[in-house]
Formats: sequence, C-alpha cells, structure tokens
Amino acid sequence: MDERPIGVFDSGLGGLTAVRELMQVLPGENIVYFGDTGRVPYGGRSDDTIIRYAQQDVRFLESFDIKAILVACGTVSSVLHRFSGSLRLPVTGVVEPAAAAARVATKNRRVGIIGTAATVRSKCYIQALGGGIEAMAQACPLFVPLVENGRFKLGDVVIETVAREYLSPFIEFGCDTLILGCTHYPLLRDIIAELLPGVTLIDSGAAGAKSLASLLRDGGSLCGRSSGGKVEYHVSDDPSGFGRLASLFLGTCVNADARKVDIETY
Repeated sequence: MDERPIGVFDSGLGGLTAVRELMQVLPGENIVYFGDTGRVPYGGRSDDTIIRYAQQDVRFLESFDIKAILVACGTVSSVLHRFSGSLRLPVTGVVEPAAAAARVATKNRRVGIIGTAATVRSKCYIQALGGGIEAMAQACPLFVPLVENGRFKLGDVVIETVAREYLSPFIEFGCDTLILGCTHYPLLRDIIAELLPGVTLIDSGAAGAKSLASLLRDGGSLCGRSSGGKVEYHVSDDPSGFGRLASLFLGTCVNADARKVDIETY
C-alpha cells in the first residue's frame, strides 16, 4: 500500500474534470491539484514554453512527495514524450487513453478531435489513433477562456456561436466519435451534443484518470482505503472565486479554498 497522494495538474481549472473521475474510481486516494490559472491557456504557446511550464508544475507537485502524476492537460500531454523520460514518477497523460477509448467507440472508423492549437498542431491524437482510422482535428482556441469565464451553458449565444463555427466541419466529415481533447471541454458537452447529435463524445480527462487508476492498481500502489480521500487545491493566480468555478468543474459544491503558489520559483 502507498498512502502518498496523487498529483494532478492542468493549465487552469479544466483538469478538475479529471479529478472528478479520479474521485469516483479511486475514492480513497488523496489528491494534490495544481491549476496554473495565472498562465492559462497553454494552447497558444510554443512547445518549448509549454514544456518549461509543465516542468515547473511537476516540480511543484513533487514537493508533496506524490506517488504518480496525471497530466490533466491535453496541450501538455501532446508534448509529454519530450520530457517524460526525465521524470522520476509514473506519469499518465490524456492523449493515449482517449485515443484508445475512441478506437473502441467508433463504428464507422471516422473520429473527430477538438483541442487547443498546440494539441492540434502536434497531431498527437491522429498518431495515437493509428492506422485504420480516418481522423480530422480542429483547433478551438476560444473554448478554454470562455469556459474559464463561465460561458459554457446552453442558451449562451456567445459560446453557441463559437461552437457552431468550430464544429460545423465535423458534420460534413461524418465522424461518429469526437475526442474532447482538452479537459475544459466536458463542460461544453451539452452544447456539443446538440450540435453533433448521435456522435459519441470521449472525455480525455476521464480516460486519463481511468488509465492512471489501472496503472496504480497493477503496480500495487493504491492506498488501501475505499473512501475518505481528500483533495488539496493550489492555483497560480488570485484564488478568490475558486470555489464557484471548481464546483462547476467537479459537479459538486466545493467549500475548500485554494492556495496561491508562485510557480515561477519552481
């Protein structure tokens, strides 16, 4: 048994959708979450900058003596292969698990992918899907800032207009499965489902969380508790209003406060 916590990070609060899944599949595990809210979004940055940010995020989480890391960020996951070899801990991103889930889900072998500009530029999901799958990817750069500002509900004319523009190419493409390649995107599930009826939506954060749970289970690294796990929250910008936004991502009321971290010192 290993009672050390699991570390999870994302460029903002979208990674809390992955934390939500971890809390369901591993309810006894303690979790340390870091949301880089001061530098969100990562998607428009260069690969070198994304890697530097991710390495700082990892070093911060390592200060808690964690036992594994879930990279709950599609953008960082797209470049994870460039620095994961230097990490001393087991690490799981969201790309490979989501691609695996999409391969199982698709019936017509056509899979759509939405993500940040960096994720789409990397072609990581297309490569992970492998042969026999026809894939099309679309960058959706406005989704993250809109979600972080609470603009994700049906009836919101701004997000609906943006989503319609981003998603219309998938109708002509005819995919039956769509990978939500950013952990912010599950909050847009209702809007996406309305615009793409009948299309199976793959939550990359949930897929990553399930993959990490299997990794820890197979390695005998679970804590042994079946309930009672706690989550500790950290952000890199003003934590005021954290509870309201975190409650939306987690789907439950969050009374805990987040601690502000000077991430540039790591």
